[in-house]
Amino acid sequence: MNTIIQHSANLEIATKIATKYDCDFKHYDSHIRLNTDQQIDLDELRQTYQIDFNYLPNSFDFQKVAIFISDMDSTLINIECIDEIADFANIKPQVAAITELAMQGKLDFNASLIERVALLKGLNISVLDQVYTERLQVNPGGVELIQFLKAKGVKSAVVSGGFTYFTNRLAKDIGLDHARANNLNIQNNQLIGTIHGDIINATAKAEFVNELCNQYAVSPEQVIAIGDGANDLEMMSIAGLSVAYHAKPLVVKKADIVISYGGLDNIIDFF
Repeated sequence: MNTIIQHSANLEIATKIATKYDCDFKHYDSHIRLNTDQQIDLDELRQTYQIDFNYLPNSFDFQKVAIFISDMDSTLINIECIDEIADFANIKPQVAAITELAMQGKLDFNASLIERVALLKGLNISVLDQVYTERLQVNPGGVELIQFLKAKGVKSAVVSGGFTYFTNRLAKDIGLDHARANNLNIQNNQLIGTIHGDIINATAKAEFVNELCNQYAVSPEQVIAIGDGANDLEMMSIAGLSVAYHAKPLVVKKADIVISYGGLDNIIDFF
């Protein structure tokens, strides 16, 4: 018997599905669980009703989750920080086009980041604060999810191919336990167009997952990893459960769980 989670408490939709596929369902506050012995095409349901549907994974134990790790830009937050910084240099379209190709996996991440950061040379670091305070928002359900996980004793982390200025501040503001990202080189309160230290790319993200597992003496099987772009795939592949959040097609195809309509708090439905 398979359980499908309808990430909406809409009884009318659940009744239609139950009638069509001859299955029963149970109603919860935020979602509905449908039980079926059929294999149902979830993509068809998603497109028909414009809400999220996922199979409850049989092989993953939600009671044993120890670590939740999330990409930052366009996953935990609503923007690509580097594109917004570029807006202050009047080169947002140029930088955003490179970001998009990198997220689709069509460009080498390291080279594309070096190229984009070089274009920011000469900007005053005050623009970082402006981006954070004026443009950055936690995506819907994000704060609720982190609070829920904290109450369950699950450690939370953000890892980003973006910048420590944003990850560290975000971690402090919403109560994340760990943060890792790239360090921008700064001189005389200006960006000098380079990065200090190793680049946080797909491999570094996966290594961070393993590092946290070692620190807390848990298995990668106890990790939920969530992302939206190609450079999240390595960390998602080693986690016990991978989640694609409003993600690129490449990521949707490979993830265990897909959230394309609702907020980050859809993840709470699995618990």
